[in-house]
Formats: sequence, structure tokens, C-alpha cells
Amino acid sequence: MDESSIGALTFDVFGTVVDWRTSVTREGEAFGTPRRLSVDWAKFADAWRGLYQPAMEEVRSGRRPWAKLDELHRESLVRLLGDFGITGVSPAEIDHLNYAWHRLDPWPDAVPGLTRLKRRFTLATL
Repeated sequence: MDESSIGALTFDVFGTVVDWRTSVTREGEAFGTPRRLSVDWAKFADAWRGLYQPAMEEVRSGRRPWAKLDELHRESLVRLLGDFGITGVSPAEIDHLNYAWHRLDPWPDAVPGLTRLKRRFTLATL
């Protein structure tokens, strides 16, 4: 293959570009500390991410209609709040915690690496 013929690069984001686990754990700690919650937030983050594929499969299979990922994440979050014994959370607080997925930190080398790749290629996420 002629490498000079490559014009675009596509890649995954979760785990590849962003450190979702540390970011979501941090968000959980920020949520839980003022509430004096004793929660293993890393375990919570893993459990929340673990519900991603099953929720997506419901949509992909046609068992449920198309839904925004924010909606799927929120449904999983509400389930996990119950599973972890977290009660008394307002809808606005749930929404704020749910948007943790919008506040993910990149890996330290991601921004410089993407900036460098962008000089030569069109970049897109999958």
C-alpha cells in the first residue's frame, strides 16, 4: 500500500483519546464528597461503562427505538444509583452527573498527537 494515498484517519475515542475511567471516577468523587457518600467511585465508573454495550445493543437490535447516548447513559446512571444505594438525588443532580461523559479528560499525549496528525490527515471519530 502506498502510504501517501492515506488522506484520513478514523479512530475510537473512549479509552483511546480520553481517560474516561479516571474522569468519571473524579466526577463521582466530586458528587459524593459533599453528600458524605461512601462509594467506590472507580467501581461505579466501571459499572456505568459496563452498561454501555447492553444499552446500545437494545438500540442496535431494534428492541428499542433510536435514543441519544445521553439518554442511555442517564438510564444506566439511575439504575446504578439504586444499585449503589444512593438516594435523594434530584433530577438536576442526576443530569449534572450524567454529563460527566461530556467532561472527560484526554490522555496527556492525545492533544499534541492529534494536533500533529491533523497537519497531514483529516481526522474523524467512529
